[in-house]
Amino acid sequence: MGKKADGKVLAQNKKASHDYFIEDTYEAGLVLTGTEIKSLRNGRANIGDAFATIRNGEIHIHNMHISPFEQGNRSNPTDPTRTRKLLMHKEQIHKLLGLSKRDGFTIVPLKVYVRNGYAKLLIGLGKGKKEYDKRDSAAKRDAQRDIQRVLREKQKIAR
Repeated sequence: MGKKADGKVLAQNKKASHDYFIEDTYEAGLVLTGTEIKSLRNGRANIGDAFATIRNGEIHIHNMHISPFEQGNRSNPTDPTRTRKLLMHKEQIHKLLGLSKRDGFTIVPLKVYVRNGYAKLLIGLGKGKKEYDKRDSAAKRDAQRDIQRVLREKQKIAR
């Protein structure tokens, strides 16, 4: 029996770090139906527009797009962006609920991956960035890139 792929990233929300300051991260299990896991393993998922909400002590993800599996049967879901339930410990959900109620905080999906054969979603508690924060982050990134370039050039000259 072969070893299952551990931690292979299937979908990632690259805009999350650009739009939010990620304060804390949590791992949640995904409740999938039918052939969604096969489609997910083929990398046919998108979490760019997804968001999470907490209702009645349960956490759900909205707008997560999983394309229907081509060789699917009738248990194949027809709505690719349906609301899916996430599996987390009750204490974690209550903590997230309390933190997300604070001003400007939201629950942002960061990436989808498979661990020990189960689909997992990494969610983060994010605080929205203002436009000047985004410019500041871009300026810091550019400055760091310039510093690295100068250091590489000095190392080439020293050799």
